Amino acid sequence: MYSAEFAKLWAKLSKEWKSHMEEELAPSLTEGQLHVLELLLGSEERKKPSDLIEVLETTPAAVTTLLDRMEKNELIERVRDERDRRIVWVHVTEKGRAECERGVAIREQYLNATLGRISAHNQKLLMYLLEKIAN
Repeated sequence: MYSAEFAKLWAKLSKEWKSHMEEELAPSLTEGQLHVLELLLGSEERKKPSDLIEVLETTPAAVTTLLDRMEKNELIERVRDERDRRIVWVHVTEKGRAECERGVAIREQYLNATLGRISAHNQKLLMYLLEKIAN
């Protein structure tokens, strides 16, 4: 019944979200890179590039390309394991930490402004309904 209208609204929200994040994060960060930084900083365990493949739902080549760009921009560094030189760990640099904080703040500010258009009650209702759809 409402599928066409839902699709139209979802596409509009997604486009606005992507456009805003792309513009605000540039030139030193992308939304995908922000996601990787959050994964790395949010985990107590060290991560290898191969650990990111399943979480990011992508290919080894795509992870390598993403990490290459992040390393070039000094957001991360790859460090060989001291005991087993075949293992490479991905570490977030200080610049990467700062950029992650900046990116999270940009996202939170955007979402707060967007969700601020509706009451707290309707925000809870929206989250409830989105959880129903997502699960």
